[in-house]
Amino acid sequence: MPANPFFETWDTPFSVPPFAAIRPEHFRPAYDRALAEHADEVARIASNTEAPSFANTIVALETSGRMLSRIDLVFFNLAASDTNDALQAIEREMAPLHARHWNAIHLNAALFRRIDDVFARRASLGLNAEELRVLERYHLDFLRAGAKLEGAARQRYAEIGEKLAELGTRFGQNVLADEQEFLLPLKEKDVEGLPDFVRDAAAALARERKADTPYAVTTSRSSAEPFLQFSPRRDLRERVLKALSARGDRDNAHDNKMLIAQIVKLRAEKAKLLGYATFADYRLADTMAGTPDNARILLDQVWTAARSRALEERDDLQAVIAEEGKNVPLAAWDWRYYAEKLRKERYDFDEAELIPYLQLDKMIAAAFYTAHRLFGLDFRERRDLPVYHPDVRVWEVMRGGEHVALFYGDYFARPSKRGGAWMSSFRDQENVDGKIAPIVINTCNFPKSDPALLSFDDARTLFHEFGHALHGMLSDVRFPRLSGTNVARDFVELPSQIFEHWLEEPEVLEKFAVHVETGKPIPGALVQKLIAARAFNQGFETVQFLGSALVDLDIHAQNAGDIDVAAFEAQSMSRIGLPGEIGMRHRPTHFLHIFDGDGYAAGYYSYMWAEVLDADGFRAFKDAGSAFDPATAKRLHDYIYSAGGTRDFAEAYRLFRGRDPQIDALLEGRGLKAA
Repeated sequence: MPANPFFETWDTPFSVPPFAAIRPEHFRPAYDRALAEHADEVARIASNTEAPSFANTIVALETSGRMLSRIDLVFFNLAASDTNDALQAIEREMAPLHARHWNAIHLNAALFRRIDDVFARRASLGLNAEELRVLERYHLDFLRAGAKLEGAARQRYAEIGEKLAELGTRFGQNVLADEQEFLLPLKEKDVEGLPDFVRDAAAALARERKADTPYAVTTSRSSAEPFLQFSPRRDLRERVLKALSARGDRDNAHDNKMLIAQIVKLRAEKAKLLGYATFADYRLADTMAGTPDNARILLDQVWTAARSRALEERDDLQAVIAEEGKNVPLAAWDWRYYAEKLRKERYDFDEAELIPYLQLDKMIAAAFYTAHRLFGLDFRERRDLPVYHPDVRVWEVMRGGEHVALFYGDYFARPSKRGGAWMSSFRDQENVDGKIAPIVINTCNFPKSDPALLSFDDARTLFHEFGHALHGMLSDVRFPRLSGTNVARDFVELPSQIFEHWLEEPEVLEKFAVHVETGKPIPGALVQKLIAARAFNQGFETVQFLGSALVDLDIHAQNAGDIDVAAFEAQSMSRIGLPGEIGMRHRPTHFLHIFDGDGYAAGYYSYMWAEVLDADGFRAFKDAGSAFDPATAKRLHDYIYSAGGTRDFAEAYRLFRGRDPQIDALLEGRGLKAA
């Protein structure tokens, strides 16, 4: 076997991963060495005969496991963005081993005694604010990971962690397998009535999949949702939506219902071991919301107004169907299609008119321009840096002539990539032993065409994920534990969601939304139509999201034994009165946010929580008279984007905004009346 690149110093520019040299067979031996090295480092910290101190305990932990972190960041990015059978096998194999490794650290009694000792003396140690914060976070991390458990409870907690890691990996791989298996072949007659951009994307997808058909649609949202929005073929819309909804629920080898039942049961048991009534109580104890009840108060406030609006929208769409002389009840696969028709009628606004103005390259440039205006960042594309797939692009990020970060963009859908869009990193910012600049990546699933054109939702997704990327790239803290996006789950979406607002700024649209053929800027009248139509269909959009968020809270508020996932889903939807013509954006069987790992488990509500913050926060710019007001931008930079987890998150928001957030900006932005 060639030399293992993980055992060598990377002499690439900026020490980026040497992707061309990395093979699947390198990961397991690299992991074996890295796990052993990290275990030895931790053992030395725990057995240190010197009195516990901040330096020999907390700082030592922060600088341990460097090799393991380097491998993890490469492996998990590749496993999500460009996977194959070999990587998936390694992922399944390593999931329980990872869990076992971290359980051993968090349940190391000698190590926790040192952390606890330093924590107990924290007021007398002369620590600065960031040092005190990282100490507090470490102490809480260990408590929440079972550090005070003993005997059988400690052993059971470790077993649960390993099993959950295995189940979460299987869940995600099952969803990807279902997505890879479904492809709806389309002939010329099947794409009649579709806008050119949808036809072109369907043709490009068929070529990419090497399908024996001129056009195709898959269950990638960037493929399925435009088809649902514009296709006049009701029979085909039904097939696409049912396939989209049935991922992980097809009673095949990839079915996720039994996995969900096991995950929910184990999470509830884990929470009880730690002294919490439910897993939801456990997860939200370390968030801005604090409790499930507080999260529900927010969701219920918005739900009442959103459901009322959605029912009005439903009646309006049924009237459009009747006007066409059709005697069919509105179904879930009809909603987007007839909503688009009604939008054209009410606002003289055809979303398809926007598409030629939303070129991917121009929207990337728009995001860069916004970051420059707000934070002084400059972006220079680097074609000399290694990438893991030909579609990936890289930019060097500069400010005042100094290197800040590297930004990778992986924008196009492909079968080897899991669905959705996300931000991650190949290296996190820190400054423990010298300044380490971050390497951040945005991954999306846009249809590939030449030139690549986006829907407005796609463009919003690009801005959203770039907001996350800025959170990672602008991080300016000392400790990795507090770096970038290492913040509370219901705070992490603030930097991403507030950045979306600049996409709708006329200055940004008029500068970068230029016609793909003529090069002319988007007409001001079209921008005004877009803004006027912004609140259209918001009942549907809000109810779709809230349905998933409420079911997430419901399912993690269980403290019983086994659950029937299908029955629970139906009962939960009935309890909240979710209209069947809308449904949830994410049904449990493909809800990657909450079951492919536990990142958003009992925390999907956080997007709405953060929307209260982002809507109220962007209003600060409006109050200042400019979307690029320098003083407001500086506070946003200093207290939100660059500060990581260095202070209490409610305090961080108050420092930025000057007060606590108010919900009225969210309701106004969505065109909803306060209940």
